[in-house]
Amino acid sequence: MSVASVALSPVYEDYWNFPGQSWAHNGSWSKHSILIFLTVGGSVIPMHVQETDSIASVKLRIQKYKGFFVKKQRLVFDGKELARNSSCVRDYGVCDGNVLHLVLRLSDLQAITVRTVCGKEFEFHVDRKRNVSYVKQKIAKTGRGFLDLKDQELFCNGEELEDQRLVDDICRSNEAVIHLLVRKSAKVRAKPVEKDLEVSIIASEFDEQMADAVDGREYEKESLVKEFQAVAIKPLEKDFLLEPLIVNPKVVLSPVFKQLLQDTYGGLEKGNQPVRSSEGSGGAYFMQDSSGQKYVSVFKPIDEEPMAVNNPQGLPLTINGEGLKKGTRVGEGAFREVAAYILDHSRVGWRSICSDEQGFAGVPPTLMVKCQHNGFYYPEGNDYSSRAIKIGSLQMFMENCGSCEDMGPCLFPVDEVHKISVLDIRLANADRHAGNILVHRDADNGEIKLIPIDHGYCLPESFEDCTFDWLYWPQARVPYSPETVYYIKSLDAEKDIELLKFHGWELPSECARVLLISTMLLKKGAERGLTPFAIGRIMCRETLKDESVIEQIVEEAKAATLPGSSEAVFLETVSSILDHYLDGLNI
Repeated sequence: MSVASVALSPVYEDYWNFPGQSWAHNGSWSKHSILIFLTVGGSVIPMHVQETDSIASVKLRIQKYKGFFVKKQRLVFDGKELARNSSCVRDYGVCDGNVLHLVLRLSDLQAITVRTVCGKEFEFHVDRKRNVSYVKQKIAKTGRGFLDLKDQELFCNGEELEDQRLVDDICRSNEAVIHLLVRKSAKVRAKPVEKDLEVSIIASEFDEQMADAVDGREYEKESLVKEFQAVAIKPLEKDFLLEPLIVNPKVVLSPVFKQLLQDTYGGLEKGNQPVRSSEGSGGAYFMQDSSGQKYVSVFKPIDEEPMAVNNPQGLPLTINGEGLKKGTRVGEGAFREVAAYILDHSRVGWRSICSDEQGFAGVPPTLMVKCQHNGFYYPEGNDYSSRAIKIGSLQMFMENCGSCEDMGPCLFPVDEVHKISVLDIRLANADRHAGNILVHRDADNGEIKLIPIDHGYCLPESFEDCTFDWLYWPQARVPYSPETVYYIKSLDAEKDIELLKFHGWELPSECARVLLISTMLLKKGAERGLTPFAIGRIMCRETLKDESVIEQIVEEAKAATLPGSSEAVFLETVSSILDHYLDGLNI
């Protein structure tokens, strides 16, 4: 369920009782109290906070307020996420009368009661992303004398529910429980699916898509893609489109990607709708297989990224092209997702979408695609036949038992945490939190594997927003194993930059510099026996306003480098200063 589904009045009138108030002992508002406005799903809620309140405390007050029992939330102000929970409200420049955008993740489970015309009744919970066909399967497996699947008709409020209808669509009015009636079919339903939409596929250049993603505003791009070659899976005379986006004709899809595309295509062909995720600040869609019983991939369009023109969460449009995180650009998140997969190569060398080789950190297979479907988000009034083809990343869906935020970090194997730390340090990830690390538990031996996802904010232009949740896990204070150190020694950032170029993304010079320096830091730190915690602390700011050690080193190198010096000379200066700093640490 999306944030737009939250049921609130346009303006919450009784806001004086809102738990965000700061009432002084003398019966008046504290002089440090400021009035802010939260926007969520088109509604506006006034809220009083203290300038000295931490972001974490503000989020806690929101969560305690009735109607906001949510698993996690994001606050966005002036185009930037208020991500550092320990920082104060005033550190982000929030003033009296400012508007903050609230992005919520609601519960993924919906309570359902089912009864028959004979009076049999029982209750269960089902994932909101599932469809009616899946609910029927659950009913048939109860063993309580319900009808066979083929004989069932399911009704809600007198309306018969089609098999492809999503649970999320049925409960749009946010009922705590939805009530379904099951009865024996009065007829054999075998009518074919009507295709009443004839779609004209309009060719679109990539640069036009990028311009659309930021509402037509122009900003400099380092020739991300000048032309592309689209390799069709099969003739597409359908009301949907799915094609891989291949820039370099030398790139040939591996069997894993061919199967991924085939499974995703099969689901769309059977009429299984893309299911928009209830998580995140942008549009992400779970793509179903042909049976409609499981997900096979996740599609993230560039025009639905946070602060892009078609963002479904109602975030403000970007003004200068910069994304929610410092040093990232709106419309490039999908490329960063693919880049994280490509650069997560194994110990033996390069990685590409030509290879099925398992990566070091386990980033799921990801590639760029073109996709069109009426289930994606478009502004109201834009009829489907005129909607543009969406470009974005398609990532393999990974089976999991939740994310790291759902359980304590002590359960995670040290090597699993270390592999993600290596990836995040290399790519200077600006958005690594426990919610975007999935947990997979082997059904046979119970072995836990961690799966890193959501890399739209890696490879930034600066180190300013680097954040790693694993930094404070106990595993981060354990030195790297000899095998991990060996892998780190084999890394070559120059070759990584060439590898991305081979796949169609010529990394902007600022991003390339960050990758070179972060890889340099990782290699030097591992060589000296530093833990992930020690290396990560060098990259991450302790407070919002205090520069990190690596930022200070970069600034010192800039001051020490003569004007007109080459990039190689600058990097040598960084290396020298970094050596001096690391040698002075007490290990």
